[in-house]
Amino acid sequence: MRNSTARRIQLATITGVALLGLTACASTVAQGAARPSSQEIASLFDQWNTALKGDPQGVADLYAEDGVLLPTLSPVVRTNRDEIKEYFTEDFLPKKPTGTITESHVRIIDEDSASHSGNYTFTVTDKNGARTKVPARFTYVYEKIGGEWLITEHHSSIAPAG
Repeated sequence: MRNSTARRIQLATITGVALLGLTACASTVAQGAARPSSQEIASLFDQWNTALKGDPQGVADLYAEDGVLLPTLSPVVRTNRDEIKEYFTEDFLPKKPTGTITESHVRIIDEDSASHSGNYTFTVTDKNGARTKVPARFTYVYEKIGGEWLITEHHSSIAPAG
């Protein structure tokens, strides 16, 4: 009788510990699977825009290793982080750009991917110091990679006159 009671207590303890562990795992998975908010995704533009004030590597690091950039001021499609860095080094950052979103549409695809599209205006500076406003359209596709939101696709083009 003692062995039977001891075994039941032991079995109940093991079962309770196992259930507690499963509950903790389920809670962790549920928390990790939370969908991002539209505001969280929209704020990624602010992070990118702020990075434009720094070095080209800092901007390129916001893109996935195999990210694709169809840039505003160049006809050359960039398909990796080194090529993206080259664009920002040679073509864009020398113009001291600052962007302002004028129309914004965020789509949450799932917990690890989202897109942000719309219109923005860049103020750029030419070699003589003259500032020009460049209206453009944009689409960013983000993917959460290694716990960090990275740009996997970025298309920016000068808005057509109209």
